[in-house]
Amino acid sequence: MKKLLAIIFLLQFIAYLSIGQDLTAIRKDLEQRMAGKKGVPYGNNAAAGKYYNIRGFKMYFEVYGSGKPLLIIHGNGGSINNFVYQIPYFAQKYKVIIADSRSQGKSIDNGDSLSYEMMADDYAALLDAMKIDSANVIGWSDGGINALLLALRHPEKVGKMAITGANLRPDTSAVYQEVWDMVTPEYNGLKQKPNLTVKEKAAFKLLRLLCDQPHIPAQALQAIKVPALVMGGDHDVIKIEHTVEIFHSIPNAYLYIFPNSGHSTPLVYADEFNKKVGNFFATPYRVVKGEARFF
Repeated sequence: MKKLLAIIFLLQFIAYLSIGQDLTAIRKDLEQRMAGKKGVPYGNNAAAGKYYNIRGFKMYFEVYGSGKPLLIIHGNGGSINNFVYQIPYFAQKYKVIIADSRSQGKSIDNGDSLSYEMMADDYAALLDAMKIDSANVIGWSDGGINALLLALRHPEKVGKMAITGANLRPDTSAVYQEVWDMVTPEYNGLKQKPNLTVKEKAAFKLLRLLCDQPHIPAQALQAIKVPALVMGGDHDVIKIEHTVEIFHSIPNAYLYIFPNSGHSTPLVYADEFNKKVGNFFATPYRVVKGEARFF
């Protein structure tokens, strides 16, 4: 079980292993912040947190700041505190809404099923419960997949979107072989185990997401009409050509690849990430011959 959780953690923070620079200070700062020992205890803040009973489970979320709504969605096995560098930055101008996705963090779900479509519908229901018609969206990794599906399944809920490290398929056309080889043995081992513990069942749901999902046809992204900033690292676990495929498939999309970066762009390159996304959200645009143009 410890090995299984270590793999999920590694996928979340693989930039530490892939970009070959001294990240000791960043790692130490993150550990302190994510353990609630430094700054606001994002993800465990009673003053900002609340539960909603949504679609058969209890969804935990926190709200910071005021202004136009901004929904932030974390990745696989993550939680609210993965965005310790984004929440205070964007809360200066936006009403930041950030939740623990179904079966993750403090959100309580006892069901066996978990899919990206379910989670996208969960986030639409959360906005409905908060009486929010639409929001800009930031999604990292699995959160980027959720953002794409939110725009496809509930287009009225999304203003602009910014995603990083997302994929459309669970195969080596999207993800590097070495990453696939790291994850699949644990997943296959749990599939063959007759009786899983409660913790193993919870972890198995997350691994099943990584290994069996998503299945989003690239051509389906043509239906996304809102402006989208598609991002990734040049040493991401997601292949650059796959990120470019997503970019080309969305009519009003813009592309940015972080140089010398792995999968953890919101953490390792927090300042650059925040400025790129902030400028994208703030820049006016209008549609010219079916495509967005910024002015």
